Amino acid sequence: MSEMAAGQWRIVLDEAHTALRTTAEAIPSDGWDLPTPCDRWTVTQVLQHATGDQIAFTAAIVGGAGPQEDPFAPSGRIDGDKLIGLRAALDASARAWAGVADDDPQVRTPLPLGALSAQVAAVACALDAAVHAWDIAVATGQPSPLHDLARPLLEVARRIVEPLRDYGAYAPALDAGAEADDVSALLSYLGRDPQWSGARS
Repeated sequence: MSEMAAGQWRIVLDEAHTALRTTAEAIPSDGWDLPTPCDRWTVTQVLQHATGDQIAFTAAIVGGAGPQEDPFAPSGRIDGDKLIGLRAALDASARAWAGVADDDPQVRTPLPLGALSAQVAAVACALDAAVHAWDIAVATGQPSPLHDLARPLLEVARRIVEPLRDYGAYAPALDAGAEADDVSALLSYLGRDPQWSGARS
């Protein structure tokens, strides 16, 4: 894997967090129960999962409570303000990562892989946020948020994803084809159809 410039992972993570926050805030009032590229999960469930994963990364780094419900079995129900949990999780995640040194070789993560270098761990966290932002975007008719993020995310995905497939975190990779752009290559590698289309155009 090519090395990022010092601190570049912070930019990737910030952009991924922004993508998830912005995409979630643009979910239309009638969009919460729409299907998504995550098989059998609605927009609400993807949001719950993405929120839980950010909480899990924060807890791994700084301690404290993890997600209140299993991110891999989201209920599909959010009482009250549907975005308050995500906003709090993203803010807490950003604060946790701000305390991580650029060259820390052993950052604790919630992943089965355990501790990883700051660069890999942070981009793994960014990968989760950005790809679920894409899930929500395509489900609700929003533009893809992945264009500037796909290349650095793909580099780290190729390093960490294979072991995670055994835990059901990602579907088997799809063939993107030799001419695929970075976004299509990333999504296909993660088992997603880059051309997926739900109920909205």
